[in-house]
Amino acid sequence: MDRRIFVTGLAVAGAWPVSSFGQSAKTARIGVLNDMSSVYADYQGIGSIIAVQMALKDDNRDVGIPVEVVSADHQNKPDIGLSIARRWFDTEGVDMIIDVPNSAVALAVAQLCRDKNKVLIGSGAGSADLTGKACTPNTVHWTYDTWQLGNSYGRTLTAADAKRWFFVTADYAFGKSLEESCASAVKAAGGEVLGSARHPIAATDFSSYLLQAHSSGADVVAFCNAGDDLNNALKQASEFHLAPKQKLVGLIFNITNVPGLGLKACAGLEAISSFYWDLNDGTRAFSIRFQTLHPRRNMPNDMQAGCYAATLHYLKAVKSVGSAIDGKAVVDAMKAIPTEDPLFGKGSIRQDGRKLHPMYLFDVKTEAESKGPWDAFKLVRSISAEDSFRPLSQGGCVLAN
Repeated sequence: MDRRIFVTGLAVAGAWPVSSFGQSAKTARIGVLNDMSSVYADYQGIGSIIAVQMALKDDNRDVGIPVEVVSADHQNKPDIGLSIARRWFDTEGVDMIIDVPNSAVALAVAQLCRDKNKVLIGSGAGSADLTGKACTPNTVHWTYDTWQLGNSYGRTLTAADAKRWFFVTADYAFGKSLEESCASAVKAAGGEVLGSARHPIAATDFSSYLLQAHSSGADVVAFCNAGDDLNNALKQASEFHLAPKQKLVGLIFNITNVPGLGLKACAGLEAISSFYWDLNDGTRAFSIRFQTLHPRRNMPNDMQAGCYAATLHYLKAVKSVGSAIDGKAVVDAMKAIPTEDPLFGKGSIRQDGRKLHPMYLFDVKTEAESKGPWDAFKLVRSISAEDSFRPLSQGGCVLAN
């Protein structure tokens, strides 16, 4: 699947003065690369494209060279994702690729962006290796990462006396990285990992993995998967009656999971996220607009919000540099300019490409507390950026100094 959305600069972003870019200023092209047909389609998919379009429309800093948005479905296959990215760069003039859920695809595209001097902004991508051993000067990792979520859940729950853990994990780079981060935090907090079961992406039958989790006697069954895989696993865990004897934890559980599960099935779950649609006036205003544009009238999740905010910041950097052509120069400018937008507030981007912002711990509302289908989370507490993300010195990124 390869979709294109052509957006004229005057209709979307205002007029960039010719003096800023010269008479031959090249059209900036953004490629949204994600899953549009499988387990992550509702969690990124068309919603991420809508978010990027909204950012172009909202960019009102007198910067309006024509912008073309291109989108494609990587089908969760690294070879397909890499082939699309290469074509975009070699023949279609794309300057920046954004979103890229499925860490195996994102890690492959990151290296191509470095080689071609283009920009990768990961929002749906999870692997903390993007700002660790696989970091490049052309990569920005915006919304969340596997170290941040794994460490947060593992440290917090183990300290609350959930000492014995079992993992049900998607068998590719994202799931393995998430499990590794969480398991390390559990052990550091004095807990014990009793075992893990690995499943293929887009699995439908989780019975064998859940039987292993149940027989382990673990206090916590942690799901290191996402999207429809997480929903299917949680539904079947409910059928196997793992809870309340065992605490169920979806490490990538977010608002988009809730409609498919229902609040009753979500009872006892928590969410750690950088964004929730009903968090403040800025998030509500954006989300209501987003919902009217979404074909299924979904509210945005954190990864779709990340596509919006990251695109706004990317355009600031392109204006600062004077062109979108030199990817490394644009990323350097993104790091030099403080980040600020109505969804994530004020923040910054470190040398390793890690975007820093607060995270939030949410409880799932009960059916009695909820006032509507998307009224699902209640804020428990804020977590500072410093307490959320891996310290720069610990990531192994060659750009850290």
